[in-house]
Amino acid sequence: MTYHPKSDFMRVMIERGFLADCTDYQALDDALLEGIVPAYIGFDATAKSLHVGSLIQIMMLRWLQKTGHKPITLMGGGTTKVGDPSFRADERPLLTPDQIDANIDGIKQVFAKYLDYAENDDKPSSNDAVAQNNDALMLNNAEWLDGLNYLEFLRDIGRHFSVNRMLSFESVKSRLDREQSLSFLEFNYMILQAYDFLELNRRYGCLLQMGGSDQWGNIVNGIDLTRRVLDSEIYGLTSPLLTTSDGKKMGKSLNGAIWLNGDMCAPYEFWQFWRNTTDADVGRFLKLYTELPIEECERLGALEGSNINDAKIVLANEVTTLCHGAEAAVAAEATAREVFEKGGVGDDLPTLELTADDIGDGISIVQLIVKSGLAKSGKEAKRLIAENGAKMDDAPLEQAGLVLDAAALATPIKLSAGKKRHALVKLAD
Repeated sequence: MTYHPKSDFMRVMIERGFLADCTDYQALDDALLEGIVPAYIGFDATAKSLHVGSLIQIMMLRWLQKTGHKPITLMGGGTTKVGDPSFRADERPLLTPDQIDANIDGIKQVFAKYLDYAENDDKPSSNDAVAQNNDALMLNNAEWLDGLNYLEFLRDIGRHFSVNRMLSFESVKSRLDREQSLSFLEFNYMILQAYDFLELNRRYGCLLQMGGSDQWGNIVNGIDLTRRVLDSEIYGLTSPLLTTSDGKKMGKSLNGAIWLNGDMCAPYEFWQFWRNTTDADVGRFLKLYTELPIEECERLGALEGSNINDAKIVLANEVTTLCHGAEAAVAAEATAREVFEKGGVGDDLPTLELTADDIGDGISIVQLIVKSGLAKSGKEAKRLIAENGAKMDDAPLEQAGLVLDAAALATPIKLSAGKKRHALVKLAD
């Protein structure tokens, strides 16, 4: 990146590695210097929590507010009914309105930890009111999408879109090149997302849409539509799609997605995910996911040998503090030290609670390994045991046919998969 920004926000985006592309660096930089810029990122409600893969966008909104501007978190109550086809091999499962509302309720929980919202839910009555402060706004695009008249929408909005151009976007083209079906429903998604930007500019003076680099085509569509309909100058900015240094998609672990809501991923598991960061990623992740000064991120990322583990603990503590609070971070580190350094059983380990009915006449160790999340299937659990990768109370498990009864579980047991993944199993009170 050769552009040298004057605004604090653009400087942070470039220095910390958030910026992949921008529609007009200079014009956006100037707008950020002139006053409060409202900017949004959309989040479709496909699950009850966002996962670590969305954390880069959440941190972009956080830095936007910290540098004096107004973040808008747009819940996709309307667009989730269609489903974003970008770079997907197949169509997303359609959710009911009740499922979407429940997912939005779950997703909202995380944003209050990263952004400062107005004390009440009253929406600004004008664009001037929006620009009076940089309190975050939480909006739902169902507000304007649910009531659209189809024929009017086709006439007033659809006429501005070229099918030839839409087919040229990489997110669509890659799907068609693989001869995978793209439904008319999905094809409409990019029009609806473009319409979101138009409505946010009209209603709230929103000047900037941000998102991952896979959203570039959708963002450009929104800019073009808003210029055509409202003659407004607006901007787009994208972040890189992150993979770890070993090529894995960010936010995934051996057990699936690392969710941001504590009821879907325990704070200890969240902490452990960051503690297990590959050496080569530590410095980069410190810049993206913490607020430590750049110089400190670079110093920690440059540590070598066993010293890099100290940097990983700092990373895990900083990210967990932002997402789950300082107490959760302290407890997770204490549990990790208890488990790894002293061989004990930490109170904060992921816990599987079983009732007497669950156990019945006995429950196999293979079932316990699967139920506790240490393996995805019985086959994987058996292979783990056969390869000497499974332990119970720190002793190697040698028999996949082992069955435990209620008496054996009268005191909690610790199950381990390899050296880094652990869980407790105990009887429910």
